[in-house]
Amino acid sequence: MSTAPPTAPAPAPDAAPAPPRPGWAALRPLVLRLHFYAGVLVAPFLLVAAATGFLYAGAFQAEKLLYAHEMYVPAGDSKLPVSQQVAAARKAHPEGTVAAVRPSPADDESTRVMLSGTDGVDADHTLAVFVDPYTAEVRGALEQYGSTGALPVRTWIDEFHRDLHLGEPGRLYSELAASWLWVIAAGGLLLWFSRRRALRRVRGTTGRRRTLGLHGTVGVWAALGFLFLSATGLTWSTYAGAHIDDLRTSLRQATPSLSSAGGDHGGHGGAAASGGTDGQGVGLDQVLAAARSEGLSEPVEIAPPADASSAYVVRQVQRAWPTKQDAVAVDPASGAVTDVLRFEDFPVLAKLTRWGIDLHTGVLFGLVNQIALMALTLALILLIVWGYRMWWQRGRGRSFGRPVPRGAWRQVPPRVLVPLAALVAALGYVVPLLGIPLVAFIAVDVVRGEIAYRRRSVPEAP
Repeated sequence: MSTAPPTAPAPAPDAAPAPPRPGWAALRPLVLRLHFYAGVLVAPFLLVAAATGFLYAGAFQAEKLLYAHEMYVPAGDSKLPVSQQVAAARKAHPEGTVAAVRPSPADDESTRVMLSGTDGVDADHTLAVFVDPYTAEVRGALEQYGSTGALPVRTWIDEFHRDLHLGEPGRLYSELAASWLWVIAAGGLLLWFSRRRALRRVRGTTGRRRTLGLHGTVGVWAALGFLFLSATGLTWSTYAGAHIDDLRTSLRQATPSLSSAGGDHGGHGGAAASGGTDGQGVGLDQVLAAARSEGLSEPVEIAPPADASSAYVVRQVQRAWPTKQDAVAVDPASGAVTDVLRFEDFPVLAKLTRWGIDLHTGVLFGLVNQIALMALTLALILLIVWGYRMWWQRGRGRSFGRPVPRGAWRQVPPRVLVPLAALVAALGYVVPLLGIPLVAFIAVDVVRGEIAYRRRSVPEAP
């Protein structure tokens, strides 16, 4: 009687991996597992960030269309003094106080007078009153966000992108997305270059192989942009941003500040600021002339003295290329310039931070910048969709496929694993929303692995 030859038992899904292997062969399973889990778990946050970022990039042009009546005026022969324009705005809106004034920066643009403390306007917003610089006609008033000049539609989308309109707790979502985007992008690059010959052949393939090829090709082309978005997004995040600021300060690369201290002028500066006239102090027109004498060209913003011992501050507010960010302080009693801050004197990292944030928000190169951001966010949306599709195709269309087997770290030689663990720990400290989720993932993965091991070790009942 013949018997069939014995067959080798199928390996358990969580069986111990092979002994450590050298080089990339040891790291690839670890990178693949990290890329898979990070993509699956963080993708929903990235999807929201990408969709809202796409909307924000388009909001600049939408703003110009929606608020054209307020923002633009017919060009005239000569502009009225700024103080007269501010007086017209105050007559139409006597509530609140003047927080800043942006004189008309171009022949066809209106002047903005920003009022703080007005009813129905949030504390971190101002009421922007738009004035025709040629006739002093008030063309309307809109709520404006901070120093960005964003009007209601762009402000709403900006806050949705930043914190989902949930305030400070909501900012955790965007920081989590920024913290992991560079990890996913860098891991994808490593995986693509290890299989670039196979992944280049997309045409003629079908199923999961085609999806993988599209995912890899688009990911490689967009990876540099993702790394940039992640790095610049973290610079003004809550936790990682604070660590980055501390690092810049320790390296003497912090953004310098202008001294706005002045003499005690018996409230002259405050009176002139609130009325926007020359009743007391030198007034807005002489302050603007003093700034012009120091080379501050349009566009500028004039901030009145905060109190009797402070000076006027005039800042350039052009963040498009070439960047104009010079500032001067002007004494409200004498009209003399008391301090000057030049953008060309900023430390290198301060300049790079300024340019990086402006490039991230779509203002550095205008429309071209905004189109590039929309393309990047669209690419990220497609990559997320393809990533989930590959996971489904791995299960052959009946369920999501099994993840990469655990235990990949055991294949990494100690001489590589120990420095790698130290580097990850340091990154986790600087970027907490990378480190904390990673520790949580490892803990859950270890527990699940232990449960699976014990279940396999329990003998079956006879």
